[in-house]
Amino acid sequence: MNVERIKSIIEKAPNLSTALGMEFISTDDDDTCMARMHVDERNRQPFGFLSGGASLALAENLAGVGSSALCPGCACVGIEVSGSHVKAVCEGDTVTAYGRLSHRGNTLHVWNVEIRDTVGDLISSVRVTNYVIRQKS
Repeated sequence: MNVERIKSIIEKAPNLSTALGMEFISTDDDDTCMARMHVDERNRQPFGFLSGGASLALAENLAGVGSSALCPGCACVGIEVSGSHVKAVCEGDTVTAYGRLSHRGNTLHVWNVEIRDTVGDLISSVRVTNYVIRQKS
């Protein structure tokens, strides 16, 4: 999935994605997208671990980028996010989120996102539902 158009929109103004250090990456598959985030002072807990909230934000933002790439001219907003955190990540590591579209309807998209550390261990498993708002003709 080519996310370059969406990346250029994200980079134009300060927002949560840029504040937390998210980097969105195009993939070869039309139903997948990817993002990376370095664990640092912007997205860690006071104890030095990646914040669970930052993980959920990464997943929701990635799914939003994916839905927006699939639906040019539409506003794609998250309406449900549910995740399980299974392993901690220390500051200094980088996590990679892999999103796969599991349902593409006219108004709803459902994404399954896995967040993994640099050695490939699962950190969080997240499901995101996006609402696709189409512009009226």
